[in-house]
Amino acid sequence: MDYSHIQKPELGYQYEFTLDELDAAQDCVQAHGFAIVKNVLNDELVDELQKSVKQVIDPDDSLGEGNSFTHTSFIEHSPAMWKMFDHAPFMRAQRVFCQAEELTINRTAAIIRNPGSDPLTWHSDFCGFTDGPPTFSGDILNRGPWPSGLWFYITGSHPKHGGLAVVEDSHVEGWKGPEGFQLTPDQRSFHRIGTEPKGYVGFDFPGMVPLFTDPGDEIIFASRTYHSAFPNRIDRVRLSCGIGLRPRDYPVNAPWALSEDARVFMKAFPDHLQPLVKDYVGIDTEWSGDDAMMG
Repeated sequence: MDYSHIQKPELGYQYEFTLDELDAAQDCVQAHGFAIVKNVLNDELVDELQKSVKQVIDPDDSLGEGNSFTHTSFIEHSPAMWKMFDHAPFMRAQRVFCQAEELTINRTAAIIRNPGSDPLTWHSDFCGFTDGPPTFSGDILNRGPWPSGLWFYITGSHPKHGGLAVVEDSHVEGWKGPEGFQLTPDQRSFHRIGTEPKGYVGFDFPGMVPLFTDPGDEIIFASRTYHSAFPNRIDRVRLSCGIGLRPRDYPVNAPWALSEDARVFMKAFPDHLQPLVKDYVGIDTEWSGDDAMMG
């Protein structure tokens, strides 16, 4: 389906902010579950990140039309991303959104979505809906109150280009789903009432907010906010990258060992930035709760 007809929404509240309005942006995240801060990254850094995402994920341009790929430990392979931590406007914003002066890198990612790629299923990254034992790495890394999304759509976000969409006000504890929908049993997605309880794919319900951003703008959404991405229907690859940060006084005890890539990255990370990786645990996407039981 073509979503080029969708226009930038005018909501009943401000959700786009400048770097001089960070406290107001944080208030918006707390009130509505998301915000956009304009011009956080400069053109030079955006250009470096664009090149880095392509080089790390698809260096020989072989991913193919209609395909997409997510790299779940991007910072370990991208010195361009390291430069974000020396970019004062970026760091100033992250301290506001994470509500802490001392931060640790929790996780990072980069995504390529080629022309023709499909839309995503609506979901929340939060893994604290249940109190059971962890079953995958997200259960360890995505249980805190820090923002789930600190994202840059470095080729821009708009509906016809695989842009991001969120459900406003979906971040509050006890949210039951959009009008006419109910949550799936695991609460990570939602479906129309009376239909099979699997994650919804579509952009036709109350509260859906399509986000329109330029490459240097930051998209912030709260830990529980439900979000999705439109299909990419233009002849240009969509690139994005994001950093998840957590307050340094919030420890994460990972049940997996640091990978060799993670150890090499931490050793190479600049000396003056070492506090940011003091409690870095990396990620093991193959880890499961069964591994812990066996161990």
